[in-house]
Amino acid sequence: MATGQKLMRAIRVFEFGGPDVLKFQSDIAVPIPKDHQVLIKVHACGVNPVDTYIRSGSYSRKPLLPYTPGSDVSGVIEAVGENVSAFKKGDRVFTTGTISGGYAEFAVAADDTVYTLPEKLDFRQGAALGVPYFTAYRALLHSARAKAGESVLVHGASGGVGLAACQIARAYGLKVLGTAGTEEGKNIVLRNGAHEVFNHREKSVGEKGINIILEMLANVNLSNDLNLLSYGGRVIIVGSRGPIEINPRDTMAKESSIIGVAMYSSTQEEFRQFAAALQAGMEVGWLKPVIGSQYPLEKAVQAHENIIHSSGATGKMILVM
Repeated sequence: MATGQKLMRAIRVFEFGGPDVLKFQSDIAVPIPKDHQVLIKVHACGVNPVDTYIRSGSYSRKPLLPYTPGSDVSGVIEAVGENVSAFKKGDRVFTTGTISGGYAEFAVAADDTVYTLPEKLDFRQGAALGVPYFTAYRALLHSARAKAGESVLVHGASGGVGLAACQIARAYGLKVLGTAGTEEGKNIVLRNGAHEVFNHREKSVGEKGINIILEMLANVNLSNDLNLLSYGGRVIIVGSRGPIEINPRDTMAKESSIIGVAMYSSTQEEFRQFAAALQAGMEVGWLKPVIGSQYPLEKAVQAHENIIHSSGATGKMILVM
């Protein structure tokens, strides 16, 4: 097949380590889709904190070396493998995962991890859907079992998952409180579903008795979160970068819960449910990804440095091809 001879630009990782292990290469063979797989011409790829944990070797799932990072791509179907009926060449799509890696001009994905990208959203927004929106939806509706009328505090609300959570929570009838680190971040959070927003550098959010807290940095905030909860409240841990000491007594009087969430624990059926709810949000118009920093593929090292070290993230970080 001619496709096998085609070459592409991609980021390759040959050893686990810091951002500098991301190697830009321009002579990588374009992958060929197999049974129940599609080949996507990538227009944009989301950069997620989890990409940096995998790259460093500290994550629970370690890919075989060498590998290409990235799971959330958006683009156009270039070719389909055997037994693919849902997609055809030319379809606009986004993914929640890839087989060959998303930091590349072309990516192979299983057809059940690929979804139609509505015309309302551009490719940059399509690259911001996968991990952020599916994680936020799972955290709120599946793990926290959020109900209309409850209150939710979203820590780090100006980042990709945070903004997704604000939009989803508002659409589902929750009272939405957010934290952000900059004035720009606070304004973006307010424009994307939050009723109130607080500076996360100030410890108090001015409220107690919160039903649900979505926690992006549990190693900093968890102890304080437990004091903010209502009776029966739950902290949903979306992200943590190390250990923290808490007093378990803080969970007893309020019978509160600490629940971890991982998008990839979702079953195929759950992914289908989440996708249906999110597709409805795109059609109605409340689901609108906010794009933050954009980098060309060859600047992936810079993107990885910035996603961890820049303070006050606003919107979703993406690579553009």
